[in-house]
Amino acid sequence: MQTSYSTPGLPKTKNLILAGGLLFLAGCSTLKVETASLTDTEVQATVAADKTALVHDVEPLAGPLTLEGAVARAIKYNADRRYRAMEEAVTLGAFEVGQFDMLPKVIASAGYRGRNNDLITRSTDSVTGAPSLANPYISSSREALTADLGISWSLLDFGQSYYAARQSADRVLIAGERRRKALHNLMQEVRGAYWRVVAAQQLMPLLRTTIADSEAALQDAQKAEAAKIRSPMEPLRYQRQLLENLRLLEMIEQELSTARVELASLTNLPMASDFKVIEPASDSTGNWLQQPMEQLEEFALLRNPDLREGIYNARIARQETRRTLLKLFPGVSFSYGYKTSDDPYLINRHWTDAAVQVSFNLLGLLAAPAQMRLADAGVALADHRRMATQMVVLTQLHVARLQYANAARQLARADAIASVDNRLAQHAASQEEAKRLTPLDLVSQRSAAVLSQLRRYQALSNSQAAASRLQATLGLEPVLVGAATMSLADLTTAVGGALRAWNEGQLPSPKAAP
Repeated sequence: MQTSYSTPGLPKTKNLILAGGLLFLAGCSTLKVETASLTDTEVQATVAADKTALVHDVEPLAGPLTLEGAVARAIKYNADRRYRAMEEAVTLGAFEVGQFDMLPKVIASAGYRGRNNDLITRSTDSVTGAPSLANPYISSSREALTADLGISWSLLDFGQSYYAARQSADRVLIAGERRRKALHNLMQEVRGAYWRVVAAQQLMPLLRTTIADSEAALQDAQKAEAAKIRSPMEPLRYQRQLLENLRLLEMIEQELSTARVELASLTNLPMASDFKVIEPASDSTGNWLQQPMEQLEEFALLRNPDLREGIYNARIARQETRRTLLKLFPGVSFSYGYKTSDDPYLINRHWTDAAVQVSFNLLGLLAAPAQMRLADAGVALADHRRMATQMVVLTQLHVARLQYANAARQLARADAIASVDNRLAQHAASQEEAKRLTPLDLVSQRSAAVLSQLRRYQALSNSQAAASRLQATLGLEPVLVGAATMSLADLTTAVGGALRAWNEGQLPSPKAAP
């Protein structure tokens, strides 16, 4: 005799929910994601928002701009500087988040299950193997709500997370070294652009006047040649000299004309602003040349950001070796949880369970030698990169010191030449007034004097650039605690003190943290 059991269907509401879900899934399968190019309105809105963000909280310039003020404004408002600070903040955030991976996992879950018929099971006699004569059993309700709260912890995952956190900590320090290097490069660019603006401000009016006078003298020389008043060779030689001077003057005018825009971009000033700068006292004493080379080498090896980054990378590579070793150990995990269900067939609807599990990947032993060789190769590569960086730093230091010495000599020579040319121009003006010198010769001498002044400012700018390269190689930068929250005035004062110390050739304590 065969017994049949009724299996009533789902209620109408559930049928509607199921049908609606199937229709939704069918509709989703027909959806397509298409490319959408930016519209002009979207681009304009983004650009406008970026412009507003870039000038937000930027203190307007009141009065002339000083060198320390330009450096301070670049440190506080430069867009690339802000990007480096945000990059470091993101790296620090990743480090803080990574530390939570070492904690046990606490998981809470709740769910619903349902079926359209009863879960009916038969039983078989374990001795005879014959089917049981009892009616089939229903051991579970059609619908039930379940919930559980559990904690699990893997010893292997903890070890992996621990070394990963240490690597993240070193990456935070690497981000700090990159921020220092970016600060060094920023200060070099600001100082170079500032001195070009100083040269442009001092010489551009005289430069343009001399260009106009030279062009007028060139036209007079051409007329003299056409009139054949003198020997043809003399006017041609004079024209050749004037043309060469004009070419040099126009090249320098082109170079100086962009300096103001570059400095405005670095200090986050309006591009079209016509600000004035103050010429600072230059460091022409060569104090850095008095420092013993051995002391400079020791200081550079302690403070150079590239070398410190290489040391951190080597530490990260060693941590990776330890992470690789952990993979060779068995995985041990612990779990404990509290569970509940409203299934009426359960006698104990609330219970706790605990488990300990040990797992080991036997096939992982085959890859272990290759993984260890790879990890050791990574450590060796990081060590060699660090040693190569050390040689590069020492080479940069010696080259920067030689360049600084050469720039100091060139500046002294340019000063002497400019002084002689200025005196010659004064004598030429006196002789021209006394009608003992032609206007053409006067213009030629004035052009030579202007070129000498321009070369002097170029030598001065090169000297400052060489000093900046030397300081960057040594890893020197202003010690600014809380620069993001400092006022612009306080930041300018701190930068001014650092610049004065650098001009005096003072090295801070080598044990001072960068």
